[in-house]
Amino acid sequence: MDAHPGKRPDTVKHADPDPLGYEAEVYQRGLRYQRPPFTFKPLEWEPLASERMSADARGYVLGSAGTGETASKNRAAFAKWSIVPRRLGLGSSRSGGGAKKKDVFPNLDVELFGRRLPCPIACAPVGVQKIMNPEGEMAAARAAARERVPFIMSTASSTSIEDVARASDEGAAENAREASGDGDGDGDGDGDGDDGGNGKAERWYQLYWPAREHDDITISLLDRARRAGFSVLVVTLDTYILGWRPSDMDNGYNPFLRSDQVGVAIGLTDPVFRAHFKKKHGHDVDDEMGAAAAEWTRTIFPGTGHTLDDVAFLRSHWDGPIVLKGIQSAEDAREIAESGLVDGIVVSNHGGRQADGGVSSLGVLPGIVQAVKDASGGKDRKVHVLFDSGVRTGADVAKALALGASMCLIGRPYVYGLVLGGEEGVAHVLRSLLGDLELTLHLSGIESVATKYLNKGSLVKEDELFKEVQTYVTY
Repeated sequence: MDAHPGKRPDTVKHADPDPLGYEAEVYQRGLRYQRPPFTFKPLEWEPLASERMSADARGYVLGSAGTGETASKNRAAFAKWSIVPRRLGLGSSRSGGGAKKKDVFPNLDVELFGRRLPCPIACAPVGVQKIMNPEGEMAAARAAARERVPFIMSTASSTSIEDVARASDEGAAENAREASGDGDGDGDGDGDGDDGGNGKAERWYQLYWPAREHDDITISLLDRARRAGFSVLVVTLDTYILGWRPSDMDNGYNPFLRSDQVGVAIGLTDPVFRAHFKKKHGHDVDDEMGAAAAEWTRTIFPGTGHTLDDVAFLRSHWDGPIVLKGIQSAEDAREIAESGLVDGIVVSNHGGRQADGGVSSLGVLPGIVQAVKDASGGKDRKVHVLFDSGVRTGADVAKALALGASMCLIGRPYVYGLVLGGEEGVAHVLRSLLGDLELTLHLSGIESVATKYLNKGSLVKEDELFKEVQTYVTY
């Protein structure tokens, strides 16, 4: 990987993320008595963002299902695992004595779905982003593309599929300009802008899956996403109806029932849904926005789930990777892996937003990884296991990867960045998390996120460290 130069900082020209360059840039500016506009303390992003949001937005973003027990377990689970640093060989080259200095720093590359990605995180699908910032998904998609972090667009977005794709390409073009010194963003140095950034941004589409009676609407959504350059389909299984969310109910706020398009823009711009609505109601969507919003909400949250047999329908209409999100059971993971229908799963409980009293996502991760491995006959995994729910720091990412995840999805943290500073706020959060991850690995003597170097052997259960001490004291 060429992301890290031998001489730091390299704060301008970086096609791949250069998180440590960001740290160096901050300190260089500090020499001129300039302070950064955003804090680097990840646990302060939430309270700072909370101060900026309306009561409705704050309840929606920060709120959890029930008492918040599941969400609390998500966070607490990370402290139960500790990274064991190795010191011998610290700072030595990965490739032997003749390697360049740039090879000293950890390699964050991952191979996923047959492609090389420069970092092991992605922006999780988060809807209704315009309640957090007027630019919403446009700002987040641009920032993710700039930092070469995959952006997963939610079906509940407040912006159309096509507009988010354009914003994503704009971010990719900006990344190319910075990397090449080129004036147009196509990276060829000629300033003619031939490719406009197309194909350079990694963007995935998340589906809230309509009931099978609306297969034509589902096909329309998939066709739109494919034409707009979304390469991976992420299907959420745990939200066929919205969970019991006291914060939203206290405010009487459901963003999907309002006529402002904040949570229903994708549906209200879909030609098949619009035709359905006109046939059923005798009016155009634009003439009955409130009724259309309610109709779309019932369409994507039908109240019933889907089966693996239904996944075969998606497979016949999507020629790229398919990932099922919301897996918490090892048995479900085994059945999915054995089906041969999908390319990945996301171990997720929706950040504790859907059901209270559940297990922690990190707690079930090792068992799910093992179940997928067993279903693959103990050979290389045919199904990638991604992780979501509770990630707040680079160390959290490292722990999830060590427990077998191929990638971590970042949700609330980047949303807090969006609230605090729009596109630049999102970029700050992503760069901060990657910088934290890179230094955590480097200072732990871990040279790569590859399983060979970062695995369960890199961790210890914190409680087990004290078992021998307790036994000695007792006896």
